[in-house]
Amino acid sequence: MPTVYGLRSSGNCYKVQLLLELLGQPYRWVDTDSTQGATRTPEYLALNPNGKVPLLVLDDGRRLAESNAILCYLAEGTPYLPADAWDRARTLQWLFFEQYSHEPYIAVARFVRRWLPGDHARQAEVPRLIERGAQALDVMEQHIGSESFFSGGAFGVADMALFAYTHCAADGGFDLSRWPRVTAWLERVRSQPRFSAMAA
Repeated sequence: MPTVYGLRSSGNCYKVQLLLELLGQPYRWVDTDSTQGATRTPEYLALNPNGKVPLLVLDDGRRLAESNAILCYLAEGTPYLPADAWDRARTLQWLFFEQYSHEPYIAVARFVRRWLPGDHARQAEVPRLIERGAQALDVMEQHIGSESFFSGGAFGVADMALFAYTHCAADGGFDLSRWPRVTAWLERVRSQPRFSAMAA
């Protein structure tokens, strides 16, 4: 049974939990609160020297970090990761987009607004984060006008990755009513069999 070290309210951790639930695969979850220093202990750094969550640990001791790499590993051989080379590449395109153009703005705005004090210096970053995050949502809105999902045309790991922080973007100050196609896509994700919501 695989073990996942993660923070349930983190989108990067949630996307791994969501895939495992959709697969119906047994797993063990170890709550690891990175906001309280749990990823900086000597014990955790021995498992993941990068000191981040999520972390997947297999029964044989192999360890895999980086949420989207974990998604691809767990989804191998399932309908959630396309076998066709072109559709897989398109899926990877959106996974890279999520980490470079989406998560750094939408997730960070959420972190600053939700976890940092109102007078924290980083609050000044929020307008720029919202501007750049809105650009990412614009790209998604355009794509989802021609296809129902982001994983090579079908529901899969790219949708899970993008859903993780998009569905709670309001926490960062985004008004999702501005992106009606994205909002409709969020509902399509929620309608998947065995869908599991992010823990509060």
